[in-house]
Amino acid sequence: MDTQPRIERATRFRALHDRRRVLLLPNAWDAGSARLFDSLGFAALATTSGGVAWSLGYADGEQLPFAELLAATERMVRVTALPVSVDFEAGFGATPEAVAANVRAIIAAGAAGINLEDGVRHESLRSVADAAARIAAAREAAREAGVPIVVNARVDVWMVGGEASEAERLDEAVRRARAYLAAGADCVYPIGLAAGATIAALVEAVDAPLNVGARRGLPDLAELGRIGVARVSTATRLATMAYAAARDAARALQAGGRFDGLETAFGYPDMQRLFARFPNPD
Repeated sequence: MDTQPRIERATRFRALHDRRRVLLLPNAWDAGSARLFDSLGFAALATTSGGVAWSLGYADGEQLPFAELLAATERMVRVTALPVSVDFEAGFGATPEAVAANVRAIIAAGAAGINLEDGVRHESLRSVADAAARIAAAREAAREAGVPIVVNARVDVWMVGGEASEAERLDEAVRRARAYLAAGADCVYPIGLAAGATIAALVEAVDAPLNVGARRGLPDLAELGRIGVARVSTATRLATMAYAAARDAARALQAGGRFDGLETAFGYPDMQRLFARFPNPD
């Protein structure tokens, strides 16, 4: 993708974080899901690291080779004019310099934003200084590329918090969020947080757009908007729902031997129509 379309998408995506309304992001995992969500009228798309990895034969947690993430991103960007924010996990690099190089590559692939997490394989947390340095490197790489991507700093204290209380997790999340914003992040994502009162407290404590992940028990979209949440993403939920539907249909086929359950309200002709204007470039 040329530089100007990349700048335009990133600028449009940044404008959607004005906090006047909640930005709802469905997380795609391949070109088909990206095209489908585009057709439903969303303002932007995100990707799910788990969904992308599974669709390509890998476990989540940076097990996917970086070259495959780039290729998957390019395929999704090709079939939508919407901004696409890429779940960048921890940056696919051991050092801030490596993260910066990878950010330049994902921008070239067409990303309008990235998630950058402070957890390590969902097992532990990086030090605040280390995580902030990686965010600063990502921001500088975007400046050098001339593309104002949205850097969404994921705070993993609700995922990797040990025996900490809710109040202790909140205090640590505020400390980390402020450090990441100072380093160049634009948005904060406390993954795993679902309690409305804690979300409201975090919104009050951190002067930046807040992203929450859709999950059972989360307040609905209208209530999240009243609380002050700027962005809601679906993470792996839509991908696992799709896999669950396929699993259940296959099980029913095994058990009953009947094919009625393979009929759907959205089928082959519908998918074909979604791709009618994306012919093979060769």
